[in-house]
Amino acid sequence: MPSSRFLLLGLLVCAAGCNKQQAPVAAKSDGPLTVRTVLAKGREIQRNVESVGTFYPMEEAIISAEVEGRAEEVRHDLGDLVNAGEVLVRINDEEQRYQVAQSEAQLRQSLERLGLKTEKERLQDAREAPDVRRAQAELNEADQRLKRTRSLVDQNIGAKSDLDAATSRQQAMKAAYDATINQTRNLMQEVERFKAVLDLQRKKLRDTTVKAPFRAYVKERQVTVGQYLRANSPLFVLVKTDPIRLRVEIPERMAPWVKLNQQVDISVEAFEGRRFQGKIWRISPTVDQNKRTFVAEVLVANGAGELKPGSYARAHVPTSRLEKVTVLPQRAVYYIMGSNKAFVVKDGVVEARDVKMGDRFESDVEILEGVEDGEAVASTQLAKLDTGVKVRVNNDPPKKEAAAPQKKAE
Repeated sequence: MPSSRFLLLGLLVCAAGCNKQQAPVAAKSDGPLTVRTVLAKGREIQRNVESVGTFYPMEEAIISAEVEGRAEEVRHDLGDLVNAGEVLVRINDEEQRYQVAQSEAQLRQSLERLGLKTEKERLQDAREAPDVRRAQAELNEADQRLKRTRSLVDQNIGAKSDLDAATSRQQAMKAAYDATINQTRNLMQEVERFKAVLDLQRKKLRDTTVKAPFRAYVKERQVTVGQYLRANSPLFVLVKTDPIRLRVEIPERMAPWVKLNQQVDISVEAFEGRRFQGKIWRISPTVDQNKRTFVAEVLVANGAGELKPGSYARAHVPTSRLEKVTVLPQRAVYYIMGSNKAFVVKDGVVEARDVKMGDRFESDVEILEGVEDGEAVASTQLAKLDTGVKVRVNNDPPKKEAAAPQKKAE
């Protein structure tokens, strides 16, 4: 009985072994990856400066009232182009006219006392004034009388009392003459003061008409007709936009390449495909320690007013600096995990290297670090490459596919 059980078990095991399928075998690799390569090569380039910046007005001014009064007329508003000397606001000038008339009357009164007819005339010497000439004549007459009286007394003809009276009168005339001289000099100073007051009052009268100081656009209007204005009340904000300033930040390493009066090509997003020309006219003497950049200002003609302050722009500054650099086609650089890599191929084996890129030149990019001149770099299959991967280089030109035969029309 036991032998029969062993026989049955053996038959079952044999049957199971005959029905079992073999496990699938992994497909064999086709061998090294086929890639195309390019050579890192040296290239002499003209170093240019690329930067971005913002437009600023050439001038921006807040026009304010210089006198008090009610606004009677407002001639311009937002966006208007005003010329230098053009009237912006008129302020009621009644009070100023009265003050001018009062100052003119005071000045005329003082001029008449000096014997002057117009405010343009000036008295060079106080002795030329009428009051001084009269006092001088009276003093001369007293001197003559004193001399005659003294002569008569010396001849025992005249009385001594007459001599005393003549002496007293001569001294009084001398004192009166000196006083008149001092009064006239004070009056001359008073005339100059009245002239200054009158000039100030006339200026205030002129200030009731507010004019544009330069040709500009109205950026903001802050006054309305009927508004009572205080001195220094803001009326308008004017901006001069021709020429307009472009302020750009340039890396400090490019400082030797940027000079005054260099030509600059400018592109603006609002005018795609169009180039504006400018010239560097200001360069900051300091470098921002946080950004490691310095500011340069470009002056751009803007007669048509197309460029607006606050707009964003790109600046391209050609320089005369020539340098020999190492370049690769941009397709040979692979960006992955926050770094740029190039895959150098040597003896059929790949070496992945981190590269530091510089400027771009059409389809090429400058390689600052990572690849040397003459090294072969893979330009295809980049996503499959890494250090140690074996490759086969095939730089043969791609084959052209044969054109399909055209069917004949039935």
